[in-house]
Amino acid sequence: MVRSAFDGIHRDLFTDAFAFRPLAPLADDSRLLAAVPRGTRRYVRWLPHVAVVVFTLFLTYEALVQGGPVVAVLTAVPLLLTLVRPIGAWWCSVAAIFLWAFSGTILAMSVPFGVHVLVMLLVAMRSRPRVAGEMWLLTAGIAVFLTVFRPILARSSLFEFLVVSGVLLFAVLAVRVLRDSREQVAAQAAVTEVERSRRTVLEERTTIARELHDVVAHHMSVVAIQAEAAPYRVQDTPPELAAAFATIRENAVAALTELRRVLGVIRSDSSGVFDDPEAPQPTLAALDVLLTNVRHAGLSVEHVTTGAVRPLPQGVELSAYRIVQEALSNVLRHAPGAEARVEVSYVLGGLGLRVVNGPPDRLAKPSPGAGHGVLGMRERVGMLGGGMTAEATADGGYEVSAFLPVDLAEAAA
Repeated sequence: MVRSAFDGIHRDLFTDAFAFRPLAPLADDSRLLAAVPRGTRRYVRWLPHVAVVVFTLFLTYEALVQGGPVVAVLTAVPLLLTLVRPIGAWWCSVAAIFLWAFSGTILAMSVPFGVHVLVMLLVAMRSRPRVAGEMWLLTAGIAVFLTVFRPILARSSLFEFLVVSGVLLFAVLAVRVLRDSREQVAAQAAVTEVERSRRTVLEERTTIARELHDVVAHHMSVVAIQAEAAPYRVQDTPPELAAAFATIRENAVAALTELRRVLGVIRSDSSGVFDDPEAPQPTLAALDVLLTNVRHAGLSVEHVTTGAVRPLPQGVELSAYRIVQEALSNVLRHAPGAEARVEVSYVLGGLGLRVVNGPPDRLAKPSPGAGHGVLGMRERVGMLGGGMTAEATADGGYEVSAFLPVDLAEAAA
C-alpha cells in the first residue's frame, strides 16, 4: 500500500509536473453563460481567468508594498502559473515557501503559506481529488519540517494552518464532486433518453410492420388467386402463358410464406389501447368507433371531415387512424379535462390530419414516456413520405398536424 501510494504521488506530482494544461473557458452549458445575454457570452466565458488575474494583481500589490519586489514575484508567479501549469504552480509555491523561510526575512510566514493555500485550492479545482490529498500531505510535511528546523512558524499557527487548509480543500473537493456527479447524472440521463427514443422508434417500426403485414398479405393473396384462376378464363391457353401464371402464383405464395415467417419474428403481444387484438387492421371508417371510446374515457372531442370522402390505400388509412389514435391518447394522458378537435381533410394530393386540444383544467400525472408517442407518429408519416408538426399552441394546448400524400393512380387502383 505504501509503495502504491508513493507511485501515485510520483505520477501525479512529479511526472510531467510542468506539463501545459491551460484553464479552459466556461462550457457552453454553464449556468453562468445561460444567465447572461447571448452577445456577451464570448467574454463572460473567460471570467475565471480574469478573476485569477485580478486577485493575483491585488495580492501582488499588497506584497510589493509590504515586502518589496522579491516578495511580489514570489506571490504572483505561482498564482498566475495555475492558469497554464497547475502542478508546476504548486511546486513553485513550495519553492517560494523555502526561499521565504531561509531568506532571513522578518515578514510573517503566514503570507507565503496563505498564497500556497490559494494555489492548492486553484489546483484542486482542476485535478483529481487524490491530487488534492497528496498536496495537502506534502504541505503538512513541509510545514512540520520548517517548524522543527526553522522555527519561524509557531506550533499553534502550524495546527491552525493545517486545519484551515484541510477544511478549505475538503470544501472545494466536495463542491467539485457534487458538480461532477450532477454532470454524470445529466449525461447518463441524456444517454438513457436517447436509448429510450431509439427503442421507441424500433418498437413503433415493429408495430407498423406487424400492422402492414395484413395489408401486404391481402394484396399478395389476391395476386396468387388471380394468377391461379387466369388460365381457366381463356380457352386454349398457350403453354407459355400458363407457365407464366404458374410462376407468378408460386412467387406470390413464396412471398406470403416469407411474410408470415417475418411476422412470427417481429410479432408483439401488445395491442392498441382501443383495439381488439383479434380485429382486422382499422381504417378511417372505424374512426367514429374510436371517438366513441375516447368520449367514454372522459374526453370531449369534436370530429370534422372536409373534402370529398373517398377510399384511400389501406396503408394510408391505417397510418391515419393510428396517428389520430395516438394523438387522442396523448390528450387523455397529458391534458386531463381538455377539449379536443379532430379534423380529417380529403384533398387532391392526399389526406390532411389535425388533432388539437385546449389547455388542461388540472395537473397531469408525470409520464415516463412523454414525447415518445410523437416519435411513433413521425415514423408513420415518414414511412409514407409525408410531413408532420407537433407543437404547443398559444393558449396552452397542443396541436398535431400531418399530411399523408397519396398518388392518384394508387388511390384509383
